[in-house]
Amino acid sequence: MVLIYQRRLVRRIRENPTLTIQGMNVQARAAWVERIMREERDLHTLAVQTFRNSTMAATLLASTAVLLIFGILNLLANADKLSHILAGVNSWGSREPGVWLFKLMLLIVDFFISFFSFSLAVRGFHHVGYMINVPTGAHDHGVTVQKVVRVLNRVSQYYSIGMRTYYFSVPLVLWLFGPAWMFVATVVLLVVLNHLDHLPD
Repeated sequence: MVLIYQRRLVRRIRENPTLTIQGMNVQARAAWVERIMREERDLHTLAVQTFRNSTMAATLLASTAVLLIFGILNLLANADKLSHILAGVNSWGSREPGVWLFKLMLLIVDFFISFFSFSLAVRGFHHVGYMINVPTGAHDHGVTVQKVVRVLNRVSQYYSIGMRTYYFSVPLVLWLFGPAWMFVATVVLLVVLNHLDHLPD
C-alpha cells in the first residue's frame, strides 16, 4: 500500500507539482536560490543560517537513527529472552523466532537508509552553503543558479527520504506486536502522509 501511494505521489508531482508540497518546495527553493545569488550580499548570511539549521536537523536525525540501530541490535542480542514477551503480545501473527528476527532486520535496514540519507543531506547542505555564495558572474567555475538549485533539490530529496524512513518505521515497529497492528498503522500513516503531501485547496 505504501509503495502504491509513493508511486501515485511521484506521478502527481510530475504531472501537476503545484498540488503537492514537494512540488511547491522545489519551486520555492529555485526562487529562493536565485534571489540569494542575485541580490546583494546581505542575504548571504540568511542563506548560511538556513543551511546551518538544516544541517543541525539532519545531523540530529542521523544520530538518532544510529542510536535506534544500536538499540535494535541490542534486542537481537537478547532475542531469546524477549521473544517470549512479544509472543504474549502478538496474539494474531507468527510466533516463530525467525520471523521476529526478520522484522528486526527490516527495522535495521530502514534506519540504515535513514542514516545514510540524512548523512548525504548534511554533506549536500555543506556543499550548497559554499556554492550559493559564489558570485553569479563566476561562470568560469561552472557554478550557476540552475546548478545550485539542482544540487539543493537533490539534497532536499535525501532529507525527505530520511524522513519517510522514519515514518515507515512506525508500521514496522507495530508489526512486532502483530500484523493487525501493522495494518492499522499503515492505514493511519497513509492518511497522515496524504494530508502532509498535498496542499489545501
